[in-house]
Amino acid sequence: MAKLSNEALLESFKEMTLIELSEFVKLFEDTFDVKAAAPAAAVVQAGPAAAAEEVVEQDEFDVILESAGEKKIQVIKVVRELTSLGLKEAKDLVDGAPKALLEKVNKEAAEKAADALKAVGAGVTVK
Repeated sequence: MAKLSNEALLESFKEMTLIELSEFVKLFEDTFDVKAAAPAAAVVQAGPAAAAEEVVEQDEFDVILESAGEKKIQVIKVVRELTSLGLKEAKDLVDGAPKALLEKVNKEAAEKAADALKAVGAGVTVK
């Protein structure tokens, strides 16, 4: 096998798409059991190829019950409505706050749940 010069390798990389180059880097890392760290300058120089990548918007959210607040009974009722848990399970969840109430739900469901819990005085975080 002929040995390629650094210039020949660079020319080959210039012809690759960003996805092909990314796949090559992963294969290289796996083959030689190394981890390649991309310097910030290389990311900036990617130019038009980097612009082709879309920004991925988060589509799954977690609703975390941080605290029950002063109206614990109302919070338990809302938790039961949102999760269809039994009374004991809902009470245990509220007592054990902070805990995840809903996981991997869409944005609308997460906002609706957070608003309902905030309306009864609970502390809520959406991640």
